[in-house]
Amino acid sequence: MKIMVIQGPNLNMLGVREQNVYGPMKLEQIHEQMRAFAQQNGVDIEFFQSNLEGELVDKIQECLGDADGIIINPAAYTHTSIAIRDAIAAVALPAIEVHISNIHAREEFRQKSLIAPVCAGQISGFGPFSYHLAMVGMVQILNEIKAMRDMQQQQEAQKA
Repeated sequence: MKIMVIQGPNLNMLGVREQNVYGPMKLEQIHEQMRAFAQQNGVDIEFFQSNLEGELVDKIQECLGDADGIIINPAAYTHTSIAIRDAIAAVALPAIEVHISNIHAREEFRQKSLIAPVCAGQISGFGPFSYHLAMVGMVQILNEIKAMRDMQQQQEAQKA
Protein backbone atom coordinates (compact mmCIF):
# COMPACT_ATOMS: atom_id res chain seq x y z
CA MET A 1 0.00 0.00 0.00
CA LYS A 2 1.51 3.33 -1.08
CA ILE A 3 0.26 6.84 -0.37
CA MET A 4 1.51 9.88 -2.27
CA VAL A 5 1.35 13.17 -0.34
CA ILE A 6 1.23 16.18 -2.64
CA GLN A 7 1.76 19.67 -1.23
CA GLY A 8 0.89 22.83 -3.13
CA PRO A 9 2.25 26.37 -3.25
CA ASN A 10 3.77 28.10 -0.24
CA LEU A 11 3.54 25.04 1.99
CA ASN A 12 7.34 24.94 1.90
CA MET A 13 7.07 28.17 3.94
CA LEU A 14 5.19 26.59 6.85
CA GLY A 15 6.66 27.59 10.19
CA VAL A 16 7.59 30.95 8.70
CA ARG A 17 4.45 32.30 7.03
CA GLU A 18 1.35 33.47 8.88
CA GLN A 19 1.93 31.46 12.03
CA ASN A 20 -1.33 32.86 13.43
CA VAL A 21 -3.14 30.92 10.65
CA TYR A 22 -0.89 27.91 9.98
CA GLY A 23 1.05 27.51 13.24
CA PRO A 24 4.78 27.14 13.87
CA MET A 25 5.26 23.58 12.52
CA LYS A 26 7.43 23.21 9.44
CA LEU A 27 6.42 21.00 6.49
CA GLU A 28 9.25 18.54 7.19
CA GLN A 29 7.98 18.09 10.75
CA ILE A 30 4.52 17.26 9.42
CA HIS A 31 6.08 14.80 6.98
CA GLU A 32 8.08 13.15 9.80
CA GLN A 33 4.87 12.56 11.74
CA MET A 34 3.20 11.12 8.65
CA ARG A 35 6.24 8.92 7.98
CA ALA A 36 6.06 7.53 11.54
CA PHE A 37 2.34 6.74 11.15
CA ALA A 38 2.97 5.10 7.78
CA GLN A 39 5.76 2.95 9.20
CA GLN A 40 3.57 1.85 12.14
CA ASN A 41 0.87 0.80 9.68
CA GLY A 42 3.04 -0.88 7.04
CA VAL A 43 2.38 1.82 4.45
CA ASP A 44 4.85 3.21 1.92
CA ILE A 45 4.68 6.98 1.72
CA GLU A 46 6.21 9.54 -0.61
CA PHE A 47 6.14 13.34 -0.46
CA PHE A 48 6.15 15.99 -3.16
CA GLN A 49 5.84 19.77 -2.91
CA SER A 50 5.76 22.34 -5.67
CA ASN A 51 4.72 25.93 -6.14
CA LEU A 52 3.94 25.22 -9.81
CA GLU A 53 0.52 24.01 -10.93
CA GLY A 54 1.84 21.99 -13.87
CA GLU A 55 4.30 20.10 -11.67
CA LEU A 56 1.43 19.19 -9.31
CA VAL A 57 -0.62 17.93 -12.27
CA ASP A 58 2.37 15.89 -13.51
CA LYS A 59 2.86 14.32 -10.07
CA ILE A 60 -0.82 13.40 -9.80
CA GLN A 61 -0.64 11.72 -13.21
CA GLU A 62 2.53 9.85 -12.17
CA CYS A 63 0.56 8.32 -9.30
CA LEU A 64 -1.34 6.15 -11.78
CA GLY A 65 0.22 2.71 -11.42
CA ASP A 66 2.63 3.92 -8.72
CA ALA A 67 0.42 4.83 -5.74
CA ASP A 68 -2.78 3.50 -4.22
CA GLY A 69 -4.03 6.80 -2.86
CA ILE A 70 -3.32 10.53 -2.79
CA ILE A 71 -3.38 12.98 0.09
CA ILE A 72 -3.27 16.47 -1.36
CA ASN A 73 -3.12 19.97 0.02
CA PRO A 74 -3.55 22.01 -3.14
CA ALA A 75 -3.22 25.20 -1.05
CA ALA A 76 -4.25 28.27 -3.06
CA TYR A 77 -4.92 26.09 -6.12
CA THR A 78 -7.86 24.61 -4.18
CA HIS A 79 -9.93 27.56 -5.29
CA THR A 80 -8.64 28.04 -8.83
CA SER A 81 -7.27 24.89 -10.46
CA ILE A 82 -9.49 23.00 -12.82
CA ALA A 83 -6.30 21.30 -14.08
CA ILE A 84 -5.57 19.73 -10.66
CA ARG A 85 -9.23 18.75 -10.31
CA ASP A 86 -9.20 17.09 -13.74
CA ALA A 87 -5.92 15.26 -13.01
CA ILE A 88 -7.34 13.76 -9.80
CA ALA A 89 -10.50 12.72 -11.63
CA ALA A 90 -8.44 11.22 -14.48
CA VAL A 91 -6.27 8.94 -12.32
CA ALA A 92 -9.36 7.72 -10.43
CA LEU A 93 -7.39 6.96 -7.25
CA PRO A 94 -8.85 7.64 -3.82
CA ALA A 95 -7.82 11.15 -2.81
CA ILE A 96 -8.26 13.18 0.36
CA GLU A 97 -7.99 16.96 0.31
CA VAL A 98 -6.29 18.45 3.37
CA HIS A 99 -6.02 21.96 4.77
CA ILE A 100 -4.34 23.13 7.94
CA SER A 101 -6.74 26.04 8.42
CA ASN A 102 -10.52 25.83 8.27
CA ILE A 103 -11.07 27.15 4.76
CA HIS A 104 -14.80 27.46 5.44
CA ALA A 105 -14.18 29.99 8.22
CA ARG A 106 -11.83 32.16 6.17
CA GLU A 107 -12.27 34.72 3.40
CA GLU A 108 -15.16 34.04 1.05
CA PHE A 109 -12.85 33.29 -1.91
CA ARG A 110 -11.18 30.49 0.12
CA GLN A 111 -14.44 28.75 1.01
CA LYS A 112 -15.04 27.11 -2.38
CA SER A 113 -12.96 24.08 -3.33
CA LEU A 114 -12.80 22.96 -6.94
CA ILE A 115 -10.90 19.86 -5.77
CA ALA A 116 -13.23 18.45 -3.09
CA PRO A 117 -15.89 17.09 -5.49
CA VAL A 118 -13.39 14.61 -6.99
CA CYS A 119 -12.00 13.51 -3.62
CA ALA A 120 -13.22 10.88 -1.17
CA GLY A 121 -13.26 13.59 1.49
CA GLN A 122 -11.88 16.86 2.76
CA ILE A 123 -10.25 17.52 6.14
CA SER A 124 -9.62 21.08 7.22
CA GLY A 125 -9.17 23.17 10.31
CA PHE A 126 -7.29 20.80 12.61
CA GLY A 127 -3.88 22.38 12.07
CA PRO A 128 -1.10 19.92 11.24
CA PHE A 129 -3.25 17.17 12.80
CA SER A 130 -5.38 17.40 9.63
CA TYR A 131 -2.67 15.34 7.92
CA HIS A 132 -2.84 12.62 10.58
CA LEU A 133 -6.61 12.43 10.15
CA ALA A 134 -6.11 12.15 6.39
CA MET A 135 -3.65 9.28 6.92
CA VAL A 136 -6.15 7.43 9.12
CA GLY A 137 -8.87 8.00 6.53
CA MET A 138 -6.71 6.91 3.60
CA VAL A 139 -5.53 3.73 5.32
CA GLN A 140 -9.18 2.89 6.06
CA ILE A 141 -10.23 3.54 2.46
CA LEU A 142 -7.37 1.44 1.05
CA ASN A 143 -8.08 -1.40 3.48
CA GLU A 144 -11.74 -1.39 2.41
CA ILE A 145 -10.74 -1.49 -1.27
CA LYS A 146 -8.37 -4.40 -0.57
CA ALA A 147 -11.08 -6.27 1.35
CA MET A 148 -13.54 -5.81 -1.52
CA ARG A 149 -10.98 -7.08 -4.06
CA ASP A 150 -10.14 -10.06 -1.87
CA MET A 151 -13.82 -10.90 -1.52
CA GLN A 152 -14.37 -10.65 -5.27
CA GLN A 153 -11.38 -12.93 -5.93
CA GLN A 154 -12.73 -15.49 -3.46
CA GLN A 155 -16.13 -15.41 -5.13
CA GLU A 156 -14.56 -15.86 -8.58
CA ALA A 157 -12.42 -18.73 -7.30
CA GLN A 158 -15.50 -20.45 -5.87
CA LYS A 159 -17.27 -20.17 -9.23
CA ALA A 160 -14.34 -21.75 -11.07
